This record gives sequence, C-alpha cells and structure tokens, in this order.
Amino acid sequence: MEKRRLNFWEIWNLSFGFLGIQMGFALQNANASRILQIFGADVHELSWFWIVAPLTGLIVQPIIGHYSDKTWTKLGRRRPYFLFGAIMASLGLIFMPNAQMFTAFLPSLWVGAGMLMIMDASFNIAMEPFRALVADLLPSDQRTLGFSVQTILIGIGAVVGSWLPYALTNWFGVVNQAEPGHVPLNLLLSFFIGACVLVGSILITVFTTKEYTPDEMALIYKAQIKLIGTEELPEEASSKGLLSIFTDFKNMPTTMKQLSYVQFFSWFGLFGMWVFATPAIAHHTYGLALSDHTSETYQNAGDWVGVLFGVYNAVSAIFAFFLPAIALKLGRKKTHALSLIIGGFGLLSVYFAPNQYWLILSMVGIGVAWASILAMPYAILAGSIPLKKMGVYMGIFNFFIVIPQIINALFGGPLVEYLYGGDPIFAILTSGVSFLIAAAFVVKVKDVDEVITN
Repeated sequence: MEKRRLNFWEIWNLSFGFLGIQMGFALQNANASRILQIFGADVHELSWFWIVAPLTGLIVQPIIGHYSDKTWTKLGRRRPYFLFGAIMASLGLIFMPNAQMFTAFLPSLWVGAGMLMIMDASFNIAMEPFRALVADLLPSDQRTLGFSVQTILIGIGAVVGSWLPYALTNWFGVVNQAEPGHVPLNLLLSFFIGACVLVGSILITVFTTKEYTPDEMALIYKAQIKLIGTEELPEEASSKGLLSIFTDFKNMPTTMKQLSYVQFFSWFGLFGMWVFATPAIAHHTYGLALSDHTSETYQNAGDWVGVLFGVYNAVSAIFAFFLPAIALKLGRKKTHALSLIIGGFGLLSVYFAPNQYWLILSMVGIGVAWASILAMPYAILAGSIPLKKMGVYMGIFNFFIVIPQIINALFGGPLVEYLYGGDPIFAILTSGVSFLIAAAFVVKVKDVDEVITN
C-alpha cells in the first residue's frame, strides 16, 4: 500500500496547529527572560532558569513519542497528544506572567520558573507528535513540502507572537510599564491571546485531519521495508515496554547519528540567542547598564527584541516557500549547510550593528537559518526511520535539541559572568560560531531519500 498524496490545503490543515504552538513558543522565547528579570533574576542567572525547559523536553519527548506510536483512539494516533499538550501550554501562558498571584505560597520568581517548565514540557508534548504526523501521512516526495509548510505556519505564528507586545503598546495604546515586580499589561494580554490562539489552531488540525488506521500503517510499513531494505531500518526492540526506548536509541539510524552533531551546534546557538538577546541588545546597542531592567528604555528594548524575533520568523516563513525548490536544485544537505552559514554571519553581525534598526538585517540571516533548521533535518531524517517507530525516533531526535540547550543553560551564565566580563553580547557571537560549526557537520550526513532517488 502506498501513502495517498495530499493537496496543498490538506497539508496546510495537517500542520495548522503549529501556528498556535509557535505563537506561544515565540512569546516565551522573546519575553521569558524579561519576565524572570522583573521577578528578580540576575542576567547571569537567566540560563539556569531556562534549564528547566530543555530538561523537561529530554524526559518528555521520547516517552511521548514511544506511546504515540502505540496509541490508537477515536482521535487517532498523534492527535490526543498534541491536543493535551496545547491545553497545558495554554495554562502555562496564562499563569507565567501572573505569577505574582501566587506570592502567598511561593516567591513569584519560583512560580514564573515553574510555569516556564510547564509551558515548555507542554510544547514538547505537542511538537514532536506533530512532526511524526507529517512523516506518517506524507509520501517521501511530499515530505520536504510538508515540513516547509510547517515552517511557514511556524513563521506566521512566531511573527504574531513576537510582535504582539510591541503592537499592543504602539498601535493600541496598551501600557508597557508596571510597578516593580509586576508584569506590564501588554505582556499579560499577549500571553492570554497566545493561549487562546494555541488551543484554537490545534482544534483545526484535530478536526480536519484523518490518520491512517493500524492495518493501513502495517501495509505501508511493509512497502517501506521493501523499498529501503532492512539494513536501513533499526531492528525491532526486544522489549515492548518503555525501556525499549533505550534499545531504539542504541539502534538509531546512521543518518540520525550524523544529524545529531548538526542539531547540537544549531540548537546550542539558538538557545544562547533566545536567552541573552534582550540583555545583550539592551546593553550593547542601547547602551544601558546591565542592572537596568526596570526603566522605560529597557522595556522598549525588550519590545524591540520581540519585533526583531518577529522579523527573523517572518523571513523564515517567506524563505520556507522557496525551500522545496532550492532543495530540489541543490540537495537538502547543501541547502541546509548554506542556510546555517548565512544564519551564523547574521548572528555575528549583531555585534557590529550601529543602532537597533540595523539589527533587522542581522535577523534576515538568522531567519534563513531558522527556516532550514525547522525543515531540512526532519525531511532528511524521516526517510531513514521505520514508520512503526516514527514517534519514538522523532522523540529521541529531540535529545540532540535539548542536550545542547541544557549544556548552554549550565555554562552560558558562567561564561558571560567570568569569561565575557558580564557582557552578554559575546554569548550572541558564540551562537554565531556555533551555527558555522553546524554547517560544517552537514557535509557528512547521508540523505537516504536522495540516495534512493539518484
């Protein structure tokens, strides 16, 4: 049995929930550090608070992937997981900026960090079943298009989420100032709107997308083995329980092992940018003291960082339209390597920007890399994974996303404090170098689909 080819709008609806997921994720990325600083965190402590996010991903992703491979309900195989994840993430979005409501029980900083953990765990529950769903339903020659459409929707959601606080203040007059220890109203409203959009977009995918039945998946799996050959597929785990994850990890495809190095340096760089962008730009570009995170200028700098994050996400959404054609011309590997090089120079250029407006050009380069990071590794990976284990291997693949973030979280703050003299702009430069290293590792990756095609 062969997979049915989907038309563009079916592929669009298939991934539409990612718009809401990324809107919430963008609100978190652009504003979590600022909110934690409002609650009392120092700049060199920020990466330590962010460590809860990748740690939860490290634990949650493979477990969710394992069980989503084996779950068959009236809602299907993957849909129950990203629906539950969306609901939990929306609660985190609502309560994180309102952490001061719980000061009778815990300090608001602790509550804020706890909500960050819940948010990220929930985003993780939703994200990887979504990626597995694309791989489940699309034939090989539509896979690059599928992940590119997903990247477009991610870009749209991220643009809206990143720009929302700035838009509410500058277009609708919502205040971006508050008493010390309290989050401004523009952020409170932004997070609430993000929670509503997240749940709504997920429901669109849930109600418009039909998954294959277990019998149909079994027939498709047999056809995949015949096409690729058993040597390309990991052996079935001897254990049927959760511990089989460790066996699957040991037997991961060669392509996944090669991509792990690419992912490590890509996400090490991204995490450093997300954590330190606001203090780095406020200090290096706006000239503010590192301790000054309550002034109106700092809040304006924080809103501008949200705009910049929206720019790179907008660029990624636009560039994603062209990714399938570029990948067809150059190949997936060359496309990804070139994109990472452009993104690396974009990050390095932040240091040389004479004012905040020049940073828009830096974001263009970062947006190119971000589009490719969200699409190319998964398009390359999916061809080397057996359909029966698509969920668990997508979850295991997340190890190489969260481990570099954990390492950056542990050592990023001390690097800034002791090696970089307290100046977070050098963390941004480190991220740029990390992108360039990732590009070098792409060369050694084996793209199974391209080998078969050629």
